[in-house]
Parts: sequence; C-alpha cells; structure tokens
Amino acid sequence: MHFKTSFGFIILLLTVLSCQHKPIEAQEVAIIPQPNSINISKSVFVLNRATSINSEDTFKISSDFLKSYLESGGIEVNSGNDITFIVDKNLGKEAYSLNISEDKIEIKASTDQGAFYAVQTLRQLLPVEFESGSFEGNQVNIPALVIEDAPQFTYRGMHLDVSRHMFSVDFIKKYIDAIAMLKMNTFHWHLTDDQGWRIEIKKYPKLQEVSTFRDETLIGHYSDQPHQFDGKRYGGYYTQEEVKEVVAYAKERFVTVIPEIEMPGHAQAAIAAYPELGCTGDQVKVAQKWGVFEDIYCPNQKTFAFLEDVLDEVLELFPTEFIHIGGDEAPKTRWKNCAHCQALIKSEGLKDEHELQSYFITKMEKYLNSKGRQIIGWDEILEGGLAPNATVMSWRGTSGAVEAAKSGHNVVMTPTSHCYFDYYQSDGEDEPLAIGGFLPLEKVYGFNPIPEELTKEEQKYVLGAQGNIWTEYIPTEDHLEYMVFPRMLAMSEVVWSNPENKNYKDFVARLEHFHKRL
Repeated sequence: MHFKTSFGFIILLLTVLSCQHKPIEAQEVAIIPQPNSINISKSVFVLNRATSINSEDTFKISSDFLKSYLESGGIEVNSGNDITFIVDKNLGKEAYSLNISEDKIEIKASTDQGAFYAVQTLRQLLPVEFESGSFEGNQVNIPALVIEDAPQFTYRGMHLDVSRHMFSVDFIKKYIDAIAMLKMNTFHWHLTDDQGWRIEIKKYPKLQEVSTFRDETLIGHYSDQPHQFDGKRYGGYYTQEEVKEVVAYAKERFVTVIPEIEMPGHAQAAIAAYPELGCTGDQVKVAQKWGVFEDIYCPNQKTFAFLEDVLDEVLELFPTEFIHIGGDEAPKTRWKNCAHCQALIKSEGLKDEHELQSYFITKMEKYLNSKGRQIIGWDEILEGGLAPNATVMSWRGTSGAVEAAKSGHNVVMTPTSHCYFDYYQSDGEDEPLAIGGFLPLEKVYGFNPIPEELTKEEQKYVLGAQGNIWTEYIPTEDHLEYMVFPRMLAMSEVVWSNPENKNYKDFVARLEHFHKRL
C-alpha cells in the first residue's frame, strides 16, 4: 500500500510538471464575449514579479485597472516595456488589438475605453485565483496570441429593478463589475415604481419618509388566491452620496449609469407621499403587491413642477446623455374621469388619453432637451405619437422597435421573449418562484437584435440590446445572481460578438470554464 501510494504521488507529480510546459491549445483560451478574431501561437509570455507596464496618461483607467488586478494576485509590476499600451487612431472608440508574444504584450487602442476592454480580455487569460486575490504562484504562462476585436453594437446594457426589492451599494458595484468584465457599457437603474421610491430627492423629503417604505409585501405568486402578505415593513433608499459613489465607480469601468424615473404610470409610491400629484387627490398607500395600478401622475402644473424639480436633482447626480422616463403601463382610467384631463385634451386639440400621454412625455422631453439631455422610454411612448427626439426601448416584442426605427428613432432591444431574466430559465422542480415565462440560456444566445423587417438603412437605428431583471419575486442578492447568470454572459455575446463568430456549443464549452471565474 505504501509503495502504491508513493508511486501514485510520483505519477501525479510528473503529470503536474509536464503540464507546466505543455503547449497552449485553442480550447484553453476561453474568452467571453467571443472576440472578432483570435490567432494562437504555441509559445507563452511569462508573467512574473519582474514584469513591467508602460502606459501614457491616455490609458490611465485601463492601465491602473490592470496594475491593481495583477497586484491583487501578488504580481507587483514595475515601470518598463513588458506590457505596453499604444495609441492607434485607426481603431474605433471601443475597439482594441491585443498582441501577446514571448517577450512582450502590446495593447493597442484609440481610447482608454478600448484599452480597458483589452485588459478585460487579458484578465480572462490569467488564473481564476486572481479574481479572489488567492493566487499563490510566482509566475503565470500566458498564451501567445493576437486578438483583433470590436463590438457589434454601441449600446450593451443590463437593467436592475431596485424598486420592488432593494440591493446594497456593495452589490450594485459587484453588478457593475460583471457588466464591465463582459465588455458591456450600460447599467439601467430602475429607481422608482409603485412599490418604492429609491433615490433621495432633497426638495421633497416625504419621498424619503413615505414613498420608500411599504407596510407589507405579497407572499407567493400574484396568481395565488387569496393574496397573503408578510406583515413586515420593507424599504429604503439610496442617498445622493451613495448614488454619486455608484456613478463614479461605474465611470472607472466605462459603464454609463442611466437612471429611470417612471412617469406617468408606476407612480403610486410618489402619490402616496404627495396625493396632489394624482387626479383624485385621495390618499393612497405605497403598493404592497405587484401589477399595474390606476393611480398615475395627473398632467397638471403641480405634477410638472414636481417632476422638473426631481429631474433637476437627478441630472446633478447622473452626467449621462440619456434619462429614462419609463412611459409603460399607464392605465388611463383616472384621466378619463378627471375634469382637468378632459379639459386639457380639448384645449390642446388632442384626440384621446393616448395623445394626452404623448403630450405628457413630449413636455418632459422638451424640459430634458433644454438641459442638454435626451429621453429614453419603454415602447408605450409610441402610443399617441412619439416625442420628437426620443429613443425607444422595445419590450413588448419587436413591433415597437420596427415602428420607431422606420420613423427614424433610435432603438434599444429588450423584448420579453429573449431579454427578461426574471423569467424561469429551466423546467426543473427546484427552480425558485418567478413571475412566469420561460427563457433558457440557448434562447438568449440565439437572439438577433436586428428585426428582419428593417432595411439596411433602418438597421442603423438599432443601438443594441439589454438584459432586464425585474425583482418582484427576487428578494435576495443570491437569488438575483442565480437569475442573472449565466444568461447575462449569453447577452454579452449577443451585443458584442459578430453573428458569424457565434456558436452555441462552443459558447457552452467556454461558459464551463468561465463559471470558475464567477
């Protein structure tokens, strides 16, 4: 027995030693999202404590990120030419070239953002232990290769609803980390809804005192009858300082944060604090169950003054071009029974309540345009006529996107069929409770954001796509991660990689490797 154990140990040792010098095979380079082109050599670049970095100020964020990442794994880097960042003005804004040979690593890009994506690719060539700072070796063999890469779409996003359930600032940062690692560039932060208002607005303190808390929350599924509630007060909000912290953190990772302030619907939490914002003036509660509610903003001067004041504070916190104003699921019952609304329809020469919503959205768009910003909204903003400069986020299938693009409006694709990660992802009995629907990984991966009805000229209006995660049935961070991954990885390849380079079987093989990194 002793001899067999010793012999087995010798065989294992020889195997390990031989693996240290084996040639790099293609399957060992498992990058997500798939680069445009990759050519692998048999040699390696040896990364060790003598490795140095040379970078201009142009690449400060990307080079600092790489330096910090390597040092977290115990590789102290010096100033020198082993890893060099090079300006190449022939490359697009988000494109990069990564050239790894035996004696050097060259990262070429025209911008710091492009170089940052090169660093994210290089990161995936390093041992997964670097992610947790637990790498204990003295050197790393990195495969020699040449990668030429650029994204297919300019808008590559992930959404997160914090109104139904709220998540810590630390978790929001971790979410942004995942977005950045996968070369996505937009975080859509859904901050207000019927069930909670999650952003501090200093001019309206009742938003913090009233709108951020609901008295209790629905237990089980909305379709379960009778409805049961947990009897527990739930809520909270992000202070303006916390919002600034998140926005600054995202900026250091080339992630744009787009805030969503819902209007005219999904406004019950705000109306609970300020009943004069509704059509009836009646006191309502912050919603305790899910769904669509009839109490929406009344299009009167008090409401517009309130929303302009709110947006003024929001604009100070978010330096993004786009402000998301929602526009979805706004029942018109209150407007139909409101004397002011009916008089406004008549005085403005509007056809009906749908055109009144268009009037509402256009008014808010003009205000944001006057501040140098653009609006983006769910595809319901098409109803009654689209605001002049609006970008449409198409969620109810693709028809809204087609209509908007054919009218010359920019579009972001988020159809429920392929982009709603709060849907069930398997038919297993152990799947956690979800809102409904079924969206397996392969279907996400197979999504083509370009509707086939569009001509070549119209296709240019499709900016990209986004994965959405609504949290009615997702109360914890662990549950959220379960729903997001691995579907987010598939979406990253949908929006980054060229369609001709996509292969689901190959993606799954790379995914198995990537799971360790997560």
